[in-house]
Amino acid sequence: MQERETFNNHNVYSLSEVAMSVHRVIERTYTRPYYIKAEILKLNYYPYSGHCYPELVEREGNTIKTEMRAIIWSANFKDINRRFEQITGEPLKENIRILCLATVQFSPKHGLALHIENIEPSYTLGEMVRNRQEVIERLKKERVFDLNRQLPMPSLPKRVAVISVETSKGYSDFMQTLHRNEHGYRFHTELFPSILQGDKAITGIMGQLQKIEVRRDEFDVVVIVRGGGGDVGMSCYDDYGLTQRVATFPLPVLTGIGHSTNLTVTDMVAHANFITPTDVAFSLLEAFRRFDEELGETMGRIVQSAKLRLAEVRQALTHTQTVLQYELPKIIDSHRNRLGDIAKMLVFKSKELTMNQMFRLKSLSQDMARGVQLHIDRERQKVGRFAEMLPKDCRVLMQRRMRECDDLDGKLRLLSPDNVLRRGYSITLKDGKAVTNAADLRPGDKIVTKLHEGEAVSVVEG
Repeated sequence: MQERETFNNHNVYSLSEVAMSVHRVIERTYTRPYYIKAEILKLNYYPYSGHCYPELVEREGNTIKTEMRAIIWSANFKDINRRFEQITGEPLKENIRILCLATVQFSPKHGLALHIENIEPSYTLGEMVRNRQEVIERLKKERVFDLNRQLPMPSLPKRVAVISVETSKGYSDFMQTLHRNEHGYRFHTELFPSILQGDKAITGIMGQLQKIEVRRDEFDVVVIVRGGGGDVGMSCYDDYGLTQRVATFPLPVLTGIGHSTNLTVTDMVAHANFITPTDVAFSLLEAFRRFDEELGETMGRIVQSAKLRLAEVRQALTHTQTVLQYELPKIIDSHRNRLGDIAKMLVFKSKELTMNQMFRLKSLSQDMARGVQLHIDRERQKVGRFAEMLPKDCRVLMQRRMRECDDLDGKLRLLSPDNVLRRGYSITLKDGKAVTNAADLRPGDKIVTKLHEGEAVSVVEG
């Protein structure tokens, strides 16, 4: 027997020895299959081999607490998937909770794995019911569960935003029922295409609701229609995010997304839910029909009221005509007598008024004549006084002006050049012009100095 290798007085084991030891321990400990509940994170199905390698997890809140690899061999996978689809309506998929019967095995080459022998579909359905109830209670606690149902439904919901798949039979049934109605009611519909089953339906429908909300003024209602499906296929309509979005949407939401046994939380929070897309179309047509009936009844009431009113008016006119036939001659005679009295009174009043005005005019004429004469007399007196004062004022003014002239003459004589020269001043001339600034003279210039008596000629030296 080969001696075992050691290191620091400790035995050294190979990786295969450790793996085989773990294999033997697990083989001895886990001797039978166990029921294990978990969530399929990834399915990892390979159609070529038929084998499936699910990644199973256990969550605590949003955190993955445990993760383990599993194996479903091709022979088992066919039977398991067929039975699961028969009961739930859909094949195995990711992000669902399962209860599986599995053995715990460890392979020295491939490691630890759960070998799944069977999956119980009823457990998955039960988990869906539990999750659905939790979503309902949460929406009610947040007081949004009934919000969309409380919105007023338009009397004529003719502008319809449709969330569906263009190629689906449910959408085709809805459109044909709506647009080919026997009454000829007209609707404006616009399709907002989206996947309608599976996890991708959640983001798809919410994304289209966001687009519709941006254009909310262009629509009256929102319709979500699809064909029927299994309970797992419709589990997306129990998602909290989608149901909360529908419950708080600002327009009424009508659903036709399943059969009578598939009432989802989205159906519960919508303004109204129907079994099929055709029923949704009939509900919109019924709104038009009710409005049509109400309009017809209103028109009937208007016509009846108009007839009654016309009869009343006709009766009143007949009565008036009868009264006029008997009373009109009396009224005319009465008014004729009254007009005669008024004419006589007008003649008397006119004469009286004319006499009064004549007296007033005569009085005014006399007053004006006296006033004009007084004014003329006052103006004559003013002119006489002015004529008396004018010669005297003229003499005084002439004397004043003569004294002013004498003063000016004396000043002029004092300022004459002869008088200035007589007082000792002289005038220096150059070229016949008076010199006022010495800077204007240059050496050699000839200048003439004029005195009171005579003049002197000089030459500028420097």
